[in-house]
Amino acid sequence: MTDTRKKIDIRSLTLPELQLHFTQMGEKSFRAKQVYEWLWKKSCFSFDEMSNVSKELRARLDENFIINNVKIHNSQYSADKTIKNSFILHDTHLIEGVLIPTPERMTACVSSQVGCSLTCKFCATGYMERKRNLNPDEIYDQVVLIDRQARENYGIPLSNIVYMGMGEPLLNYKNVLASIDKITSEDGLNMAAKRITVSTAGIAKMIKKLGDDNVKFNLALSLHAANDQKRDTIMPINEQNSLKALSEALKYYYAKTKNPVTYEYIIFDGFNDNIQDAEELAQFCKHLPCKVNIIEYNPISMAAFINAGEDKVGAFANHLKKHGVNVHLRRSRGKDIDAACGQLAIKDAV
Repeated sequence: MTDTRKKIDIRSLTLPELQLHFTQMGEKSFRAKQVYEWLWKKSCFSFDEMSNVSKELRARLDENFIINNVKIHNSQYSADKTIKNSFILHDTHLIEGVLIPTPERMTACVSSQVGCSLTCKFCATGYMERKRNLNPDEIYDQVVLIDRQARENYGIPLSNIVYMGMGEPLLNYKNVLASIDKITSEDGLNMAAKRITVSTAGIAKMIKKLGDDNVKFNLALSLHAANDQKRDTIMPINEQNSLKALSEALKYYYAKTKNPVTYEYIIFDGFNDNIQDAEELAQFCKHLPCKVNIIEYNPISMAAFINAGEDKVGAFANHLKKHGVNVHLRRSRGKDIDAACGQLAIKDAV
């Protein structure tokens, strides 16, 4: 029996690196391109599936390489048709990802880390320890598996991807961008970058780096308060990344990419729900083209926050609209299975 620890993770290799391995094995380099296409374009999880590759070569691949594919560990189905998955990784860590079907779109919400280090007070993942970053293929696999789920359950392929699951994507910058490259590339899933949104709690220097890298996907900032004192209270990351620093980084990002930014704002009862809060947010929105998604708060057992009442939410949204802010009210999906925004926390046992 071959020791899998000595096998090379084949999806960690670039195409030129894979071609080099093939020539060292005495194989023609065009075979490497065939295998690479099976891995990234056809989302193949086993060498046996590679039908245009000889049995002998498949056996050699199996001797030398491994595909560390993600597997669905458990799935829960919401009354509103949302499906929450726990995924098991090759090292037995668990992460979560969600299929969110609406009449307009079929969205995959994917994770970028095992756990999270940012300790946002309203988010269940923030109460977990960050174990490690996900590799590009582990993020890619979530998209592939959720897409298959969408087709099998609803007969519709994925239309959108949001990096709003477990973890802070900009603290796994290189791997997140590499995963998006595989998802959007013609050699991969060939999805449009404009259908992908990366959500961050706000790391100013990495937002600037997104601008320098001239990314094509959408950026969303989890804001939740346009007042440093309040934001410090619920999002400790704000202590090193003040609203002023974020504003400057976002202006830099917009100047480089010309991509408008989305601000995500949960209105908590008695905390950030008054007209003064709305005024501060309206002023923050003047820095660059943007829209505001007002998100329902989804209760978690670790925190005592509650949703603001509909009258307050309505008055808040109307104040923003009076200032010309593009506002959308977002209803939560999958609350009954703890699949909604801010509720992802591993409860399964391996």
